Amino acid sequence: MTRGRTALLTTLGLAAATVGIAAWAPEAVLAAEFARQRLLAGAQRYAIELGGHRWSYLDAGRPRAARADMRKGSALPAPDKPVIVLVHGFTGSKENWLPLMREMSDTHRLIAPDLPGWGESERKAAADYGASAQVEHLARFLRALPAITGRHEPPALLVGHSMGGQVAGLLAARHPDLVDRLVLMSASGVLFDENEFGRSVLAGDNPFGVGSRAQLHRYLGIVFRQPPMVPWPFDEAMVQRRRDDAAFEQHVLDDIGRGPAAFALQEELPAIRARTLLLWGRDDRVIDPSAVAIFEAGLSDCRTSLLNECGHMPMMEHTRETAMAIKEFLQ
Repeated sequence: MTRGRTALLTTLGLAAATVGIAAWAPEAVLAAEFARQRLLAGAQRYAIELGGHRWSYLDAGRPRAARADMRKGSALPAPDKPVIVLVHGFTGSKENWLPLMREMSDTHRLIAPDLPGWGESERKAAADYGASAQVEHLARFLRALPAITGRHEPPALLVGHSMGGQVAGLLAARHPDLVDRLVLMSASGVLFDENEFGRSVLAGDNPFGVGSRAQLHRYLGIVFRQPPMVPWPFDEAMVQRRRDDAAFEQHVLDDIGRGPAAFALQEELPAIRARTLLLWGRDDRVIDPSAVAIFEAGLSDCRTSLLNECGHMPMMEHTRETAMAIKEFLQ
C-alpha cells in the first residue's frame, strides 16, 4: 500500500469528544484531517492577492534557515531545491497534492495553489473560470513566484492534473517563457476514445456530481481504481462541500468539457516548446489513456509513463511511483 493511500482520510479511533463535534460540524473534522496531512507533508498554507483574487496555496519543502556546521562553527546556506508548481483538476483542490508533497518535500520545493473559484481561493459571482481564463490566472501566479520562492527563473517543473493539465498545457503554448518543463497528468483538453465519462459530459451531465454520500462513493469509484476508505464524518463533510459547488461545477464543465474551447489544447500542442512528461494511469476511467497518443502526436519533445493498476489520481493512488517518475524526468 502506498503512502498516498494511507494518507487519505482514514483516521480511526476518534475520541468521544471528537465524535461529538463531528455530529454537528463534520467540516471541522475534515479541516483537522487536512491540517494533520499538512503537518506530515511539512506544508504550510498561505494566501496572496493577484489579479483581483485572493489565492490560497500550499508551500512544502521550504529551505530551512542556515544551519551551523558543528565542526567549523560556520553557517551553511540552506539547500536550493528545484521548485515544482502543482495544479489541481476539476472538482479538486490543493489538498490533492499533499501525499506527493510528503513524498518529495525533502528534495523539492512544492507549491500547490487552489485555482481561483476552487477550494479556499476566492470565487466571484459572474467571473469567468473557464480554461482560457484560468490560463491567465495561472500566468499571474507564476509571475508572482519570485515573491514566494525568492528565485527569479521559471519553476523547474509545472505539473497539471486533469483540468489542471488542460490549463497548464494551454499556458505552456501561450506563455512559453513561464514553463521550463511540463508534466501533463491524466490531462483533459484532447479527444480520446469514447468512454462512459465522456459520453456523460457531452450529454450535458456532470458525472462527477455529488449530492449524497452514496454519490460520493460512486465518484471515488470513478476516479480511483481502488477507492480509498472515506468513513463518516469525512464523507459527510466532503458531500457538503460538493453539494454547495454543484452549480459552479456545472458552469465550469460547460466550458472545459463541451464548450468551443474544450479541445483547444489539441490544436495548440505544436506550440508547446517545453519538454513534457505524459503521466497516466492505465486504468483511467475519466481521461481514457488513448489520449496519450494524441499528446504524443502533437508534442515535439515528450516522454510517457504509464502506471499499472492506477486510475485517474496517480498522485494519490500511486504516490511513490508518481514521485519517482517526476524525479527521473527532472534528472
